[in-house]
Amino acid sequence: MFVDQVKVYVKAGDGGDGLVSFRREIYVPMGGPAGGDGGNGADIIFEVDEGLNTLMDFRYQRHFKAKRGENGMSKGQHGKNSSAMILAVPPGTTVRDDATGEVLADLVEHGQRGVIAKGGRGGRGNIRFATPKNPAPEIAEKGEPGIERDITLELKLIADVGLVGFPSVGKSTLLSVVSAAKPKIADYHFTTLAPNLGVVETEDQRGFVMADLPGLIEGAHEGVGLGHQFLRHVERTRVVIHVLDMASTEGRDPFEDLETIKKELRAYDPAILERPQIIVANKMDVYEAEENLEIFKGKMGDEHPIYPISTLTRKGIRELLFAIADKLAEVPKTVAVEDAPEHIVYRFKEEAPAFQITRDPDGAYVLYGEKIEKLFKMTDLNRDESVQRFARQLRGMGVDEALRKKGAENGDTVRLLDYTFEFVE
Repeated sequence: MFVDQVKVYVKAGDGGDGLVSFRREIYVPMGGPAGGDGGNGADIIFEVDEGLNTLMDFRYQRHFKAKRGENGMSKGQHGKNSSAMILAVPPGTTVRDDATGEVLADLVEHGQRGVIAKGGRGGRGNIRFATPKNPAPEIAEKGEPGIERDITLELKLIADVGLVGFPSVGKSTLLSVVSAAKPKIADYHFTTLAPNLGVVETEDQRGFVMADLPGLIEGAHEGVGLGHQFLRHVERTRVVIHVLDMASTEGRDPFEDLETIKKELRAYDPAILERPQIIVANKMDVYEAEENLEIFKGKMGDEHPIYPISTLTRKGIRELLFAIADKLAEVPKTVAVEDAPEHIVYRFKEEAPAFQITRDPDGAYVLYGEKIEKLFKMTDLNRDESVQRFARQLRGMGVDEALRKKGAENGDTVRLLDYTFEFVE
């Protein structure tokens, strides 16, 4: 089964917890703190495998959770970092964040990698918090949470040539004639429900990849018919082949068909029509086709080269393949890549507020925000010193003052995630 779009959930590994520990070896008086840092959590990385051509593997497993880092150990030993979780995807896979719509990675070349979710750093052990004022701290951080997000994987086939046209004009038959591909062929609309790829070789040993794409109908750019399931695959092709039923076996005008197809491509992505285009006049074995072709040429002029063929008798196939190979030799082998970062680029972003305050119907004050929630998750609530440190951090962020401005008084309830506190003046 061909799968070209799927939604999955990824969760990078949390960092390991730091340790509170003290040296107690013989002959080492006043040994001091010795708790090591936790290891870093595992990243989730997507890597291109050119042997894949579908996202089928993600259809049956849609949740991926990477391993957390190892906890810190005594004697200042650092916990082990977790190895990255590497998931294989086919060439042409675009990864998009569902929440923001941001393109996280556009993976087109074999071996290319993209870090989709970054693992959390390990928490610091108490050896890190020793100071002259507090030489034996009982403070350690819990590991930083790994990034978690819902993402959409979208596959856009990377083919040299894309066959486009209305249903039942002969695209699948043409692919089966010129390559070893075995697409499903039948005399009804939308026989092709998923793209088919075939490797074509000309008589002078020039090869290219041809894609038979699902039939296009009017309104496809708005999702009518197979809609975007068809159109996304045209984006990667270097040469567009318009296959037309020149015999008008279904009563349609070939010229109107071509104009409709161009209109849909233009509405979806105008850049597609800037690529080289070849028109294939199919079904020339039918009697009416010759007359229709002359009328079509009169309307068309010299805008695009026209190659009359018959997939039934194989007439004109050889000349068409040579023309395609010649055109591909003129077109650089570049793949249109979406605006995804290849390297880390640091841009100015307005910093989100460290915290915000709302009130629940029961009158409790609710604290939320990415920064304050991360600090809280990395605080060990089982140790008084860690709790006191967290209270100082909140005060330094201005939480106490903000609560007072909101009307909080001594003894009022304050919530942060699933925990409840009492506001103390």
